[in-house]
Amino acid sequence: MPSLGGATEWLNTEPLGPAELRGHVALVNFWTLTCINWLRQEPYVRAWSQAYRNDGLVVIGVHTPEFSFEHEIDQVRQAITARGIDYPVAVDNDYGIWGAFDNRYWPALYFVDTDGIIRDHHFGEGRYEQSERVIQRLLGVERKLVPVERLGVEAEADWDHLRTPETYLGYARSEHFASPNGAAFDERRAYELPENLPFNHWALAGEWTIGSEDVVLDQAGGGIAYRFHARDVHLVLSAGARQPIPFRVLLDGEAPGPSHGVDVDEDGNGLLREGRLYQLVRQHDAVRERTLEITFLEPGAEAYVFTFG
Repeated sequence: MPSLGGATEWLNTEPLGPAELRGHVALVNFWTLTCINWLRQEPYVRAWSQAYRNDGLVVIGVHTPEFSFEHEIDQVRQAITARGIDYPVAVDNDYGIWGAFDNRYWPALYFVDTDGIIRDHHFGEGRYEQSERVIQRLLGVERKLVPVERLGVEAEADWDHLRTPETYLGYARSEHFASPNGAAFDERRAYELPENLPFNHWALAGEWTIGSEDVVLDQAGGGIAYRFHARDVHLVLSAGARQPIPFRVLLDGEAPGPSHGVDVDEDGNGLLREGRLYQLVRQHDAVRERTLEITFLEPGAEAYVFTFG
């Protein structure tokens, strides 16, 4: 296993190295707090840590940030508290551990034996039964798989009805922008929604600045619209220096009612506080093509990426 010495800080523990891990099986989990794929994987990692720690398993979370605001240690602490993570977490703000492992993915799992040798790895969601069997084999135990409860944003995606891809809003990775007259980069501009928003496209309304990794609202009352086909809609948001920022969500021009996400009430009201992933929609009945609109009642909202489930 590569060195963990690149950590800029440790949470839930003193720094861990070869001496502290000697004789233990280690599970190294790369994550970033806004990643929906990690959020849906985390209940399993949490359950494995609790179920097998007395057998000698040490789970090590490595938080390597994707977006600028994820470098803030308080944001990482809030994510740890929200997810109930009690195992060690290495803060990898400089990508030192990421580079040492030559890792490329969130989430990523590396299974390390008692001699410090990586015996298996897995990238992304899924393969949970096989991963737990790998842990058992490395520990030399055999028992029933641990039960895992997945609620809220941690619930498995509705893969059978998911037809809309992850969509970044900053110009460095943006696609399918549909506001008339196109986009202006790194400058404030007024945008409008098109008369008909094409499927799997998004648009801005109001005064926004489109940056390389996000879009930032410059005047209260601006919004974002997306035409999608999925059970769940998530949006990574940050309030920057302004907080809290109230927002309103509409589905096909109406309040979402029972199809509201965990961060929105039935009337479509939500509040942007800390930087994280916000679940805006969870369709309660048949999944079909819909139009989401989110309007922010104060300026300063920063929006990064839509993800779906």
